[in-house]
Amino acid sequence: MQRVTTPDGNQVAVHDFGGTGPTLLLAHATGFHGRVWAPVAAQLGFRCVAFDERGHGDSDPAPGGDYDWHGFATDALAVIDGLDLGGPVLAAGHSCGGALLLLAEERRPGTFGALWTYEPVMIPAEGLPTLPVQGENPLAAGARKRRPSFASKQAAFDNYAGKPPFSALDAAALRAYVEHGFAEQPDGSVRLKCEPESEARTYEMGMRHDAFDGLPKVECPVTVVCGEVTDAFPEPVITMVAARLPKGRPEVLAGLGHFGPLQDPSAVAASIEAALG
Repeated sequence: MQRVTTPDGNQVAVHDFGGTGPTLLLAHATGFHGRVWAPVAAQLGFRCVAFDERGHGDSDPAPGGDYDWHGFATDALAVIDGLDLGGPVLAAGHSCGGALLLLAEERRPGTFGALWTYEPVMIPAEGLPTLPVQGENPLAAGARKRRPSFASKQAAFDNYAGKPPFSALDAAALRAYVEHGFAEQPDGSVRLKCEPESEARTYEMGMRHDAFDGLPKVECPVTVVCGEVTDAFPEPVITMVAARLPKGRPEVLAGLGHFGPLQDPSAVAASIEAALG
């Protein structure tokens, strides 16, 4: 792990999985961290680099508790600059990770040569049935109720493996999430690195960014993917997002839900290779 510093003074953790070929930047979903991409990265013909978004994993919390998603785009651009990745860069993102990559490209056109995004959180003006723009955000409410600590990492793994939605995750992805998503405490217990309040605020701000409005400015090829059985951003939504992009292409992965990249690393790796390789 190494760290880069953002223009607003945050320390962002970066994980280089190694590999050969062009560099591929990987961005994770809300509540997770960069190293959950490890099972996918192991099957890709790229040098894979992931990062922990502010407030997640081993990165600093957002300054002042401000989880505006433009800050996550700042993190991505800081990683590209700090590692001197050059450009244009290839990148893949899941959920929040897909949205932040699009926000970064909208801010600094030409940063990316091509993007693969799995159910990027894009909220059009009329909103989405499953993600209300007004009223209490159910995802944020759920995050605030999340159990923050366990007796051990194995206890956390066993708990998650036995109940949805984590029970649907690939075992290696779930193990990576637990192993690197919990910090050991002096008494031997473990606690989430992404605090429930930080996760909740991230969900709340996901309703307020303007990435959808800026999609026509994204001129690089973008593959917009969803799971066949998702309960978040189904095919009509990703088709709408792809149509708003100058070079957008929708794709549906059979049998997967919103956690697709953590459910079937092999299918996701094949999709990324086809889109970016």
